Amino acid sequence: MTDMSPKTLARLTGAFSLLLLIGGVVAQGLIANRLVSSRDAGVTAANILAHTQLYRLGFTFFLVEMAAQTAMVTLFYVLLRPVNRTAALLSLVFGAVGATIKTLARAFYYAPLLLLGGASYLTVFDASQLQTLSLLFVKINNQIAAIALVFLGVSTICQGYLIVRSTFLPRFLGVLALVGGFGWLAYLYPPLGSALFYYLIVFSLLSALLMTGWLLMRGVDEQRWREQAQVP
Repeated sequence: MTDMSPKTLARLTGAFSLLLLIGGVVAQGLIANRLVSSRDAGVTAANILAHTQLYRLGFTFFLVEMAAQTAMVTLFYVLLRPVNRTAALLSLVFGAVGATIKTLARAFYYAPLLLLGGASYLTVFDASQLQTLSLLFVKINNQIAAIALVFLGVSTICQGYLIVRSTFLPRFLGVLALVGGFGWLAYLYPPLGSALFYYLIVFSLLSALLMTGWLLMRGVDEQRWREQAQVP
């Protein structure tokens, strides 16, 4: 990565950011939200059984999302470390921990496929129990993913601080990242985070689209990046 030009590095970061957005929107917005009824275990189970391949595809997109998240926070570390190595490292560590937690959460998303698959060792449970357990695991998936948002929020705060302090990216992108990162800290108290979720996700998506678009189309000011990288 250190052999890449700063502009190429920025555009690669933007490409993974775009892949992250696509993975998240498809997996959660177009698949999980469509098939899972948070109040009806029977409907959820029926939807999963009727669209097994689609539900499994959602799991794939979730993993693509987290792989892109891991790559993106790593690339942001390389891109932003000329500003402040300590803050860039903190952003990388918190981002990687958040991505790891969220990836582990997806095992619970996948669990209903096992519970509803008709395996002989599950005959000790009746159909209603399996349906209830399936919905429970999906809800556990959501709760663990919410925990990850706190770590990803701290990572985003660090990124925002670095962008504001940088001379090679526009400060408004850093301000948006700071606001969005502090917003995800609402999940330190889960009921508050849940109440604000739709406001947070809309703001986060708009901010991410602006950041992604800027990185892909404009990249960074290479001369200023190199000047800042040479400051001891």
